Amino acid sequence: MASKASSDARAAGTPAGIPALPGLGTTWYERGPRYWLRRACGAALWFMVLAFFCFIALSLYGGFRQALPPTVRTVWDWTQVAASCVALGWGWRVQRRDHRAKLLDPPTPAQARSAKRDGTRRSVGLAVAGRVLCLVAAPVMPVFVAGCVGWVAAAFTVREYPSEVGARRAMEG
Repeated sequence: MASKASSDARAAGTPAGIPALPGLGTTWYERGPRYWLRRACGAALWFMVLAFFCFIALSLYGGFRQALPPTVRTVWDWTQVAASCVALGWGWRVQRRDHRAKLLDPPTPAQARSAKRDGTRRSVGLAVAGRVLCLVAAPVMPVFVAGCVGWVAAAFTVREYPSEVGARRAMEG
């Protein structure tokens, strides 16, 4: 008889048959303090990563803007500010549209785990490619980062994630 891994064991007080979701475990079912703590910690981690990304982007942009003449530098800076405001709203809007679409056809718990696993595999290659792109895109990095900030802010300010809706539907069906 094979023994279960400790990660396969149910948490105390959790009804049988509740699937564990990536990043939320089984806390999504009751949405108690542990659930909100997990969501807050996930958001805090992402915003720390974004803060570092913003620092790197602004450092690269600062190096680029030093090469510009003073008049052009002022115009370029104000253009970046305006474009960054637009990109922030655009990132928010793209994420919210994607979220609404995913709520219409939410993933099952197995699909959510598979998507998380696939995203983790792709992230290494994207990180390496991103280093080269950051150097080439230095003149417009503030705009790109603003779009990312809007996207992440919208992702973490939703009432519930599509994976939760999919898990509820899977449990009902």
